[in-house]
Amino acid sequence: ALAFSPLQTQPTHKNQRHQKANAPTHETAPSSSRSSNTSTTDQDQELETIMTIDIYPEIVTQDDLSPDEGFGSEVDDLCQQIHDATEGWGANKDKTIEALATQDATRRHQISLRYKELFQKDLRDVMKKEFSGDLGNALQFLACPADEAECRMLKKAMDGIGAQANVIFAIMTGRTNSEMERIKRTFFKLYTKDLGKRLAGELHGDMERLIFNCLQAGEEEYDPQYHTKEKALEDAEEVHKKGQGKFFGTDERGIYKILCAAPPEHIENINQAYADKYGYTLMKALEKELGGNAEKASVHMIGMKLKPYPTIAKLVKSACAGIGTDELLLTTCIVRYQTVMKDGKFGSVAMHHDRFLYSIQCCMRAPHVSSDARQTDGLNYDSKGGVSR
Repeated sequence: ALAFSPLQTQPTHKNQRHQKANAPTHETAPSSSRSSNTSTTDQDQELETIMTIDIYPEIVTQDDLSPDEGFGSEVDDLCQQIHDATEGWGANKDKTIEALATQDATRRHQISLRYKELFQKDLRDVMKKEFSGDLGNALQFLACPADEAECRMLKKAMDGIGAQANVIFAIMTGRTNSEMERIKRTFFKLYTKDLGKRLAGELHGDMERLIFNCLQAGEEEYDPQYHTKEKALEDAEEVHKKGQGKFFGTDERGIYKILCAAPPEHIENINQAYADKYGYTLMKALEKELGGNAEKASVHMIGMKLKPYPTIAKLVKSACAGIGTDELLLTTCIVRYQTVMKDGKFGSVAMHHDRFLYSIQCCMRAPHVSSDARQTDGLNYDSKGGVSR
């Protein structure tokens, strides 16, 4: 039930933010960075033109530290409900989930600020004290602003023996420059430690090289005068030269430098040029040249630049695949990508939204997957539409 309110809409695109500070809290739908004239009537075509997306709600970038202004009585009521549910001996799990987990990312941000104003307690500390296990982790993440939650997810993934690489690359790759800079600042603010140094102690080899390229927040602004088809072909040839065209070994550092700096529109042109000249896509080339977590991270990064919604669905499904569930990856995905989940009014990503939902149902066995998704997901369903494992 966590973070699965049907009221959520999509975030704005990094170049399409016009919502004012006092506007309603619901996030607006993203538009393509490649074309502002995409037809809203051809929703399938619109899906194909969506590029890198921001997943932070607008309130995160506003740095609003005045919870007593403009949040309204509804936020106060939700804070009171959480306070009543966690006060005294034993916490009321259902009431807490109802008040916190059914809110969108903007409203949860407001709750986290206002709760401390009203009760002189940090909401995350309350969740940590009252709840344990996977539910406790999920509620702690939900009790934080989106950027702070991601930093706590990163720390959780790096704590203990061995880092959980899939959580790290899911957060660190395919992000906009502004979000990456905010993650670095917020991590230092929370832990007074440099995120790069912490990651350096946990990652190694190709994975470390990729994450550190992403950490630079150096994705170029798309310029059609510079990012031409000729430039795309040149970069495609360079990627091949450093990869499959290299006589011995692979120059991962050189490949990452090109791909991390390329804006989504240019990545798409590189991908097309690579496929035309060498017979397979950029993703297939990375799969052939790389292995392990570095391969998964690289493919995820390209996917988030080109087709974020199918890529998100694939990531969530991977958390449910095999024997057992990757609880941390699944929890972080649900909380982080809540803003890109859709209700039935927006058909452009309905198929991928259903795939997102059926991935969760691998664990929850809830009869909510549409027949269209069932035809393509490869899972077995019972007579009520639930997933049988």
